[in-house]
Amino acid sequence: MDPTRAFVKDVKRLVIKFGTAVVTRSDGRLALGRLGALCEQIKELNTQGYQVIVVTSGAVGLGRQRLRYRSLLNSSFADLQKPQAELDGKACAAVGQNNLMALYDTLFSQLDVTSAQLLVTDNDFRDEAFRNQLTQTVESLLALRVIPIFNENDAVSTRKAPYEDSSGIFWDNDSLAGLLALQLKADLLVLLSDVDGLYSGPPSDPRSKLIHTYLEKGHQGQITFGDKSRVGRGGMTAKVKSAVYSSQAGIPVVITSGYATGSILKVLNGERIGTLFHRDAYKWVQVKEVGAREMAVAARESSRRLQAMSSQDRKKILLDIANALETNEELIKIENDADVEAAQLAGYEKSLVSRLVLKPGKISSLANSIRVLANMEEPIGHVLKRTEVADGLILEKMSCPLGVLLIVFESRPDALVQIASLAIRSGNGLLLKGGKEAKRSNAILHKVITEAIPDSVGKKLIGLVTSREEIPDLLKLDDVIDLVIPRGSNKLVSQIKDSTKIPVLGHADGICHVYVDKSANMDTAKHIVLDAKVDYPAACNAMETLLVHKDLVQTGGLNQLIVELRTEGVTLYGGPRASALLKLPEAHSFHHEYNSMACTVEIVDDVHSAIDHIHRHGSAHTDCIIAEDLEVAELFLRQVDSAAVFHNASTRFCDGARFGLGAEVGISTSRIHARGPVGVEGLLTTRWILRGNGQVVNGDKGVTYTHKELTLQP
Repeated sequence: MDPTRAFVKDVKRLVIKFGTAVVTRSDGRLALGRLGALCEQIKELNTQGYQVIVVTSGAVGLGRQRLRYRSLLNSSFADLQKPQAELDGKACAAVGQNNLMALYDTLFSQLDVTSAQLLVTDNDFRDEAFRNQLTQTVESLLALRVIPIFNENDAVSTRKAPYEDSSGIFWDNDSLAGLLALQLKADLLVLLSDVDGLYSGPPSDPRSKLIHTYLEKGHQGQITFGDKSRVGRGGMTAKVKSAVYSSQAGIPVVITSGYATGSILKVLNGERIGTLFHRDAYKWVQVKEVGAREMAVAARESSRRLQAMSSQDRKKILLDIANALETNEELIKIENDADVEAAQLAGYEKSLVSRLVLKPGKISSLANSIRVLANMEEPIGHVLKRTEVADGLILEKMSCPLGVLLIVFESRPDALVQIASLAIRSGNGLLLKGGKEAKRSNAILHKVITEAIPDSVGKKLIGLVTSREEIPDLLKLDDVIDLVIPRGSNKLVSQIKDSTKIPVLGHADGICHVYVDKSANMDTAKHIVLDAKVDYPAACNAMETLLVHKDLVQTGGLNQLIVELRTEGVTLYGGPRASALLKLPEAHSFHHEYNSMACTVEIVDDVHSAIDHIHRHGSAHTDCIIAEDLEVAELFLRQVDSAAVFHNASTRFCDGARFGLGAEVGISTSRIHARGPVGVEGLLTTRWILRGNGQVVNGDKGVTYTHKELTLQP
């Protein structure tokens, strides 16, 4: 739970306001699917014992749509040629209210929930007796687990026009919701909108950022509001006014999206979604806190200073980092030991704890990898192609950094070191978000690395994101972050891919296969199979499925492999053929990554069956064939469509350091930009440099294009 949302544990009664833009679609019709999902959340809250009061908009808009349709049916062709008179807003309200409440009744009845309609006007609240009776009625309804649904009775309201008159005790359904929250002593007010919350500017402006906690002194007067609601009366300005008024009176308010899945439940679970208004907010948040955008922009500015340095100066930064890691090895070990102990006490899976540990010699190994990286050929500004476009007009294709990288990784703190060193070598800015289980390890490694970066570049070159709640904000910054690389579980990678427009590089699964052909040397096969599974079972390049040619059943080769794996303590599961023959428990799925001392075994007819199995159940990561028949091996190497395909070598070789890349930010199964272990080259792109001496196009008159390839060195 986010610390600023801890108050939700005391919430018993809440008012939820549905805006017109939430209730209706852009064409004015009811958003039935969205309304149904919101009603399901209210049903869940009702079941959990919460007292829920709903304030709804949408009657006028719905009535207008219905009356326009009725008018169209009753019109002649000649009538349709005339200018259409504007419909009376109060008539629209009368028709729409009936239809809106009928819909709520239907939706809640399907969920076995009873709802009640309460129509009020501004003048009603001037009467103290009315307010007292209203409170008593609502208390009775809530005691019976009934959902009271309020709306302003625009049909008989004394306002001149529902969308124009903003006078009175309340002036729209947002202010009505705030008034009811006070009158009925609610613990929380939730205002649902068609955007994620309050932004620093119009939500459509990419420079605008979501404000998680509203501070009157910090934000008042600094926010630029966009257009008012496309259909309703108020828009965000009205919501903020109501939220400020209610929060100052002691009722917390959250403005959040009515479009997002489970948004109401997430608010009550204490998740950091939407914008919170709370009278004690100044105690929790600093006005000048560094936001996601500021962090990304600072990384970009620092990366440009890094790129402007000489190759020798960039190399020195890496060598200084390598030395700093070795100097601080003992301090790093203390922090890592604390993380490991905490993870074990918390009951984390052994595979996760294994990835968390910085084993003896690991810091030295990382430092040496950084030195190898520093001594590699300069990657920035490398001329890849030179062309004479026309006489005196020379075009160069040159390597350059991508810009700013966002890396989200789980468990492995050594990943932070590899990624940071690759970012510096490739001239990129970097934002890092590690798992909470490695919080102390990541913090000390980040401190050691950034302190070795000179002030001329700036320590903000590498930003460490410490809060999980900052990730959604970062994933929206497609104008300042150029690439996201998730390293972790299938769930993590899938969530990130579904949550951003920024290009994502990575793999969701590491389902690696080893196929043992009938021509395999069994001693070779045993060594490779054991290494692929046992060397580091938690790695993404560890073997998860062993495929064995059917002839090895008769020759005893399969049995030898089974004995070797069991001797090493590997738990075996079988596919349909293997489980029937070997009496193994059947695997629930071939598409399964164990990340532990376990694997699936299956028998296949031949190399073609093995290839087909890999394509149907694999993840296009790393697959291997063990065979002495070179023709069969070449067939496998050519036809298996994976990022890395090996012959007579362990899948564990699929690694940036082992490939000579110095380090890796991850292994990509994408088919665009980079594939397999991603080192420096995968973090670069290209740009075009054109050198001329006054040439102009002018309709291509007088220009003779030569398009002649030139040597790379002028």
